[in-house]
Amino acid sequence: MRFIRPGSLAEISALAHEHEWDAKLISGGTAVVLMLQQGLISPGVLISLDGLSDVPGWRDVVADDDGVRIGGGVRLADVARSPDVRRVAPSLATAAGLVGNSRIRNAATLGGNVAEADYASDPPAVLVAVDAQVEVRDGDAVRTVPAADIFTDFYTTDLRTGEVVTAVHVPTPESGTRSSYTKYCSRSAEDRPCVGIATRLRLEDGALAALEVVVGAVAGTPQRWPDVTSAVLGRRLDETTAAQVAEGCAASMNPLDDARGSGWYRREVVRVLVRRSLLELAVDGSGRP
Repeated sequence: MRFIRPGSLAEISALAHEHEWDAKLISGGTAVVLMLQQGLISPGVLISLDGLSDVPGWRDVVADDDGVRIGGGVRLADVARSPDVRRVAPSLATAAGLVGNSRIRNAATLGGNVAEADYASDPPAVLVAVDAQVEVRDGDAVRTVPAADIFTDFYTTDLRTGEVVTAVHVPTPESGTRSSYTKYCSRSAEDRPCVGIATRLRLEDGALAALEVVVGAVAGTPQRWPDVTSAVLGRRLDETTAAQVAEGCAASMNPLDDARGSGWYRREVVRVLVRRSLLELAVDGSGRP
């Protein structure tokens, strides 16, 4: 196996095209190394992104009036503690801070997390919930893909050969928006989630003006049900409304069975956690609605 550490995006893209069927891009390495150790992949060429030096903002978090731009090479630990991320998308900071343990978070990158598309990782559901846009580049060519469209199946994305996730942009939410991420682990605290709940809402005069609930780790891609959430818009976010949304999500999902829990178990967890996360967001930090 060859390990190559190019310095430019053009070199990386050219190598990826040259070794299309026998190469794997590696960023922080936390996922790729594990799969290598378990014999799940056996690429002939590993193309490292660690030496990438010609992508502006590759390892930076930059905020402006439109939101926050997180470079593809930013470590998850830095996403979690960034004041700008915490201000614009506190749920993303929470999710990044819950991935694995500190060793993993200090190595894994947000771009690598998106590209890996692990169905049981924490950030993807949040990225969908906050309407994040993913910037991908292949040499000089660049395109932007909504987070809701970048994840297409288990460990599968809309990325094409030679493309690298160079940034994630999270738009500034409307005034009064509140968001949260709740992770439930059925095994150790450092494990990937059995269920992850990303919630974002906006209240106007105590009534729901906007609501997004995205459930991760229950299927190949983050799941959401607009018909369930739109049905309660205009209503007060009380116990009855929260229970209706939770029941609607649980009834609409088609959860998988794996080592972290059965489909039946996941459905029950969603009933509890969606209701709980909504009621927690129904009040502000002072306990007032």
